[in-house]
Amino acid sequence: MNRPRILVSACLLGVNCRYNGERKQMEGIERLMERVELIPVCPEVLGGLPTPRPPAERVGERVMNREGADVTEAYQLGAEETLRLAELFDARFALLKERSPSCGMGNIHDGSFQGRIVDGSGVTAELLTAHGISVYGESRIDELLNELDNYT
Repeated sequence: MNRPRILVSACLLGVNCRYNGERKQMEGIERLMERVELIPVCPEVLGGLPTPRPPAERVGERVMNREGADVTEAYQLGAEETLRLAELFDARFALLKERSPSCGMGNIHDGSFQGRIVDGSGVTAELLTAHGISVYGESRIDELLNELDNYT
């Protein structure tokens, strides 16, 4: 039997692809790996941004980096490439890095670069959700595992 395929932020798997060149390796990812096939993605890298890169935050519909550059186009391209991978591998779920201007689901940084969090989602999370892919942040891995119990 084929196991479900799930997109996962590459940084959560230990890949040094975050804006600061580091990773945010997730504890407990092994529980998910036992049940599904993981497809690592980094939408920012897929969109052509380097690692490391200046931090960026959403400002309305735009994504601006700390230096004031508009990087929206790269974020949109990365979201589209991530969706293309989801479709190619028939991934119906995604486990993405919380609060990211690309991957955040439900809450993100407010665009002030002051660490404030607001309701909202990242560019990739929004696009995946709009195409019927269930997106979870890493703190919701237990909910994802429960959802997989009901997935056929």
